[in-house]
Amino acid sequence: MSDVTQLLSAIDAGDPRASEELLPLFYEQLRKLAAAKMARENAGLSPPLPALGLVTCKNPPL
Repeated sequence: MSDVTQLLSAIDAGDPRASEELLPLFYEQLRKLAAAKMARENAGLSPPLPALGLVTCKNPPL
């Protein structure tokens, strides 16, 4: 049984610490997947982050 599966079972059983242990594993895996996807993409074809709406301005011009 994988660590994630064990932690999910512990969460289901009511262990409050299990979610604290699961989140770092989840985010580590998510970062790896994102890095792999970004490495496969051609940087010249990707629009800049502001064009995707991923970067917001705290004080937009009026």
